[in-house]
Amino acid sequence: MNKETFIFIGASGCGKGTQVALVKEELAKTDPTTPIFYVQTGQCFRDFVKGNSYAARTARETVEGGKLLPGFVAMWLWSDIFVKNLTGNEHLILDGSPRTKDEATHLDIAFKFFKRIRPKVIYIKVSRDWSLKRMLERATKESRSDDTEDSIQRRLSWFDRDVLPAIEMYRRDRDYDFFEINGEQSVEAVHRDIMANVFGV
Repeated sequence: MNKETFIFIGASGCGKGTQVALVKEELAKTDPTTPIFYVQTGQCFRDFVKGNSYAARTARETVEGGKLLPGFVAMWLWSDIFVKNLTGNEHLILDGSPRTKDEATHLDIAFKFFKRIRPKVIYIKVSRDWSLKRMLERATKESRSDDTEDSIQRRLSWFDRDVLPAIEMYRRDRDYDFFEINGEQSVEAVHRDIMANVFGV
């Protein structure tokens, strides 16, 4: 099996993390000898802002102020991870990057440098109302005080403004395999669509 590269992208609450876990299970079954390297940008951000460096403190203030971290921070995080960890012998899964067209452009440069051929972009599409409802349900269930309706609406606005143009760029780019999946289904149905469209099974 070729060393595959997957970009999971979609609005907050679309279920990316759940679907990544299911795809990882499938890859482990069909290609058990190839390691899977998973980069979750959101978790990388959360870990980074816990630090005590000037950059980490500044990033923490930015996040606590309800603002979006600049693109260079995201690019530095995944660039550092790639340089330190990629061997060329693994499947690579990205969740949460890129967040803008600029990040997508630089990520493409990184893919070409690391010889990641024909990355697969899996766009789990949900409506804004659907995403808001799921995020509010999750906030209540998990007692997440940071997930207020205002903060969720702000993230969804960022998605519409910054991420959607990156998604459309991937849709048109012939160097990528682009798949749009209806996320407003059961977890099982979304997974079936991903397996059928992305893996042909």
